[in-house]
Amino acid sequence: MAPSSRWVVLALLLAASPALAGGSPEVQLCLQHLKSSEREQAEKAIGPVEELPLYRVQLEVDPSKREVKGRVQVEVLAKKRTISELFLRVTPNASGRKVTISEAKIDGQPASIERPEPTLIRVPVNPPAEPGASVKLEVSLQATVPRAKANTGSLLGALGASGPPGDYGAFSATPDFLSLVGIVPMMPPLSEDGTPWAGPSGIGDLALYDLSNVVGTVTVPSGWKVHATGVAMGEVPEKTSGVRFSYAATLVRDFPVFVSRGYESASKTVNGVTVESFYSSRNAAVGKRVLQYTASALETFERKLGALPYKHFRVLEAPLSDGAGGMEFQGLITVGTSLYRGAADPNSIFEGAPGMEMFRDMMQQMQQMSSMGMGQGGANPFDSITKTLERTLEFTVAHEVAHQYFAGLVGTDPIKDPVADEALTQYAAVLYFEWAHGKEAAESLRQEALVAAYQMYRMMGGPDGSALRPTEEYESSMEYGAIVYGKAPLFFHAARKLVGDEAFFRGLRSYVDTYRYKWACLDCVRKELAKASSGRSGALERLQDRWWKELHGDEDLGAASIESLMGASMGDMKLDKETQKLMEEILKGLSGQ
Repeated sequence: MAPSSRWVVLALLLAASPALAGGSPEVQLCLQHLKSSEREQAEKAIGPVEELPLYRVQLEVDPSKREVKGRVQVEVLAKKRTISELFLRVTPNASGRKVTISEAKIDGQPASIERPEPTLIRVPVNPPAEPGASVKLEVSLQATVPRAKANTGSLLGALGASGPPGDYGAFSATPDFLSLVGIVPMMPPLSEDGTPWAGPSGIGDLALYDLSNVVGTVTVPSGWKVHATGVAMGEVPEKTSGVRFSYAATLVRDFPVFVSRGYESASKTVNGVTVESFYSSRNAAVGKRVLQYTASALETFERKLGALPYKHFRVLEAPLSDGAGGMEFQGLITVGTSLYRGAADPNSIFEGAPGMEMFRDMMQQMQQMSSMGMGQGGANPFDSITKTLERTLEFTVAHEVAHQYFAGLVGTDPIKDPVADEALTQYAAVLYFEWAHGKEAAESLRQEALVAAYQMYRMMGGPDGSALRPTEEYESSMEYGAIVYGKAPLFFHAARKLVGDEAFFRGLRSYVDTYRYKWACLDCVRKELAKASSGRSGALERLQDRWWKELHGDEDLGAASIESLMGASMGDMKLDKETQKLMEEILKGLSGQ
């Protein structure tokens, strides 16, 4: 069956189904992704779900050749403005054209394709679609997926990978896994003047889109599986070869696709949500723990911040690179293979990183001395590392689940204003530890994941900086991590102290409820906190400026030393001067100094 004919057949089958009567059959299919009460709540905020853009996706994946081909159609309604052009963002093309878009059609008629920038295509709509009319844009795509970087399975080895960060492995392939994030071209949000929002810079997130409906099929060879966001509509063997997987999703800001071989899975139900964990066989024990962490985070955040809209939630092990711990999409998150392997075997974190063999040998010597009672402290360094890696795994899961709220339910521009969602998400992950494990655990995590991230960056020679920058203005992923994930989230910690717990949590919940399914501004969360704490608006604004705009990091967080940084995660282990000097040299080596 030809790919173009399948849309017609699918539409006929859906139209004939009495269970999907009422409204667009495809949209009714997408709505199976939602909890029963969510449609009414969403439509109060954004209007009829049928009026959202509808993407029809058909892909065929050949993992052995690392090739993808297919067609994508998007149907969009002209609401308040006339549509004279449509844009599509293709994020994998940020560092060379990996995805070729061709054969564009507007309402079935051939149309021209323009490429104003590497990740953006423009298709003129002629004649323009007037308000109230809809327009269909259809394109063909063909892609070759690059091989994943070396050392994606090593937590520290990934830091030593050469070349620019790029997309952190979002569009890459290993022999048993293809991450196809960005393979589906999507329409970027538009500014008031009609200009598309900026695309990926190579640092930080790749993109975020307007809420949409998606129906998609992905065909892969037998023995491979497809993972995507949405409700799984089934697996159908093809007459020729392979298996076709189908998904439908609604109220999503992206449609990520992943293909795996040899993965196992586990699942559980939380508050009516089916939570599924997918992982490689070698990391099965960790994959099952990740399921528990995901379920715990989901239950905790729903209780504190409100229910998430979807009936299905997936967490997927993925070979991310360049230090990325995870990625977030609506209803699906990925967690890096390096974290799975590190939690399973702490020795794996040293593989492939320059100078780390020496560090591992030193740690092993300290372990032996500790077991013989000869060390300067009683802690076993590998025991401490093991606990730290497990905390990091759970913290990463909590961070990605928190992204379901920021910037999933509450949208913000991740390229122009990355601090708007990342800083709040990072602090929300700390709050999860407080709610799930107590204040002492949360404070340790705050020191370990936020304060220490900034201090280590400063020890490695990095300068303090403003967090009020687009991603392209950061010099490196290390600087981005230290400022956006380390220092900036502490504004919320300071704001909480300023206004008190009751006002802080009331304002945070108000932010979620007020901007649910909408786009929020950079200062919107601070304004909601001000509303919840009468008379503190000016103080909160000054506090936000101090943490996000001004340069007080050293003053507010203090100077760091190797021993103090390690003390946050390695108990009472003490280092002699020679060991401290050696570790300082290792840190400089990892930073490229």
